[in-house]
Amino acid sequence: MDLYVLGIGHNTPVFIDLAESCGHRIAGLYHFNDTRTGEIDHGFEIIGSFNDLFSRSSLAGMAFLLTMGDNSIRENLTRTIVGKGGSVPTLIHPTAVISRFTEISDTGVYISAFTHVQADTRIGEGTILLSGVNVSHTNSIGRYCFVAGGATIGAYTTVEDFVFVGQGALTISGKVSNIGQHSLIGARALVTHNVEPYSIVAGIPARRLKDRSKEPSN
Repeated sequence: MDLYVLGIGHNTPVFIDLAESCGHRIAGLYHFNDTRTGEIDHGFEIIGSFNDLFSRSSLAGMAFLLTMGDNSIRENLTRTIVGKGGSVPTLIHPTAVISRFTEISDTGVYISAFTHVQADTRIGEGTILLSGVNVSHTNSIGRYCFVAGGATIGAYTTVEDFVFVGQGALTISGKVSNIGQHSLIGARALVTHNVEPYSIVAGIPARRLKDRSKEPSN
């Protein structure tokens, strides 16, 4: 399948590697504005801007790879693409180990190399699991979450929408039943209790540092 890449930054070649490992071909790149149109990035041509793309009346027959880390931006772009008839396919690296008893959305989920997803787990639309992530059994991970490399989500946990889990974080099975929406778990955090929505938690054991709902919107 030919994929068009949206977003050009540090994550772009990481997700291009994933797409190519899954047997897809990169057909071209789109930048958020027109300042780089015609340039070559990592061997691929930047063929236009988001405005160029979304000015089309239809994106039917086109498939896209979204490489930005911002969960909300990925959701908004996915809604626009799907609304115009395009698709954002799920990509699972060949070395990932996925239980046959797992339910994974077919829209915009990216699962990187050497990641394990155990039985009776659900993964929602647009969620990213980077390399070496371990998602234990009997979990539910919501929409547009981002789980960084080496993190472990313990069993019996509901991870709500738009959660960010930092590198190497660990949540303890049987002690953490819910991680609230829009929360952020710091790198290497040891999470031993539920996390309230919009919280920033970090440390060993993890403690609540900040309420993200107080942050100004962009």
